[in-house]
Amino acid sequence: MSGSNNPYNASFGGQMSASASYGAAPVASGGASPIKDTTTANFARDVIEESRNQPVLVDFWAPWCGPCKQLTPVLEKVVNEGKGRVKLVKMNIDDHPAIPGQLGIQSIPAVIAFVNGRPADGFMGAVPESQVRQFIDRLGGPADGAGDQAAEIEAILEEAAGLLAGGDINGAAELFGAVLQADPENAKALAGMAECMIAAGQSQRAREALTDLPETLANDAGIQAVVKKLDQIEEARKLGDPVTLEQELVLNPDNHEQRVKLAKIRNVEGKRDEAAEHLLTIMRRDRAFDDDGARRQLLQFFEVWGPKDPATIAARRKLSSILFS
Repeated sequence: MSGSNNPYNASFGGQMSASASYGAAPVASGGASPIKDTTTANFARDVIEESRNQPVLVDFWAPWCGPCKQLTPVLEKVVNEGKGRVKLVKMNIDDHPAIPGQLGIQSIPAVIAFVNGRPADGFMGAVPESQVRQFIDRLGGPADGAGDQAAEIEAILEEAAGLLAGGDINGAAELFGAVLQADPENAKALAGMAECMIAAGQSQRAREALTDLPETLANDAGIQAVVKKLDQIEEARKLGDPVTLEQELVLNPDNHEQRVKLAKIRNVEGKRDEAAEHLLTIMRRDRAFDDDGARRQLLQFFEVWGPKDPATIAARRKLSSILFS
């Protein structure tokens, strides 16, 4: 995606700033960081306890996973260059499925960062090395303690995400657009701009913006999450009137098919806790419904919401209590 073809040069809903000043990229430095494999039995020691000293990245992988083979060497390289800011722990999900199952890991590669004994951040997919560096810089601080280009871009992206979460669509779009003008293939900025379009009721425009992307962008986990969100919006429009569905559930609380429909509608309305609770209710009443379809649907919600979303964290805790009680 060249700068001349960048569709975000024009304004979104007001005049978009096109200027951004970034510092020089840092020079990678040496210094080994501990990297190890872990097991279900050792997970608490290797990850939970160790994360109280510094962030611990958990790389969930499997021998048959091609993208895992691309991501793991990148993770190891960046962690080894990180001067002990973070540690990397690798878990083979084929040999040790319990922990990834409890955390709702549905696709791999998946990387979850633990801080102070709790999941704090994460990403899915074989992301580029630059994004791995940004991820680690966000957790452990820049390697040189300086405001390098990646750190400054990340700060702008975080500010934009905060504006979007607060309902300032135009303000967020201006910042995402500024990053895209400086870096037209920044996946986070592209996904953020599409989210702005969705929030502004321009789902079709968002769909067009995410069509025919280069493979590296199309496979980015953040981009894929927005595409799935668009799919969920389109599906929900065909599911009927939520008021009617609620009335039907009052008469028959065990009409799980209607409850799933209502959960999907509430999800696209932004009522994530309510959407999750409908699916958790089905699981409590009938785990066998639709071959455990309520759990599978909830995991699809998690993919779109992201690992740090409060609704994801709350629902995962309730899901764990159902699965392991």
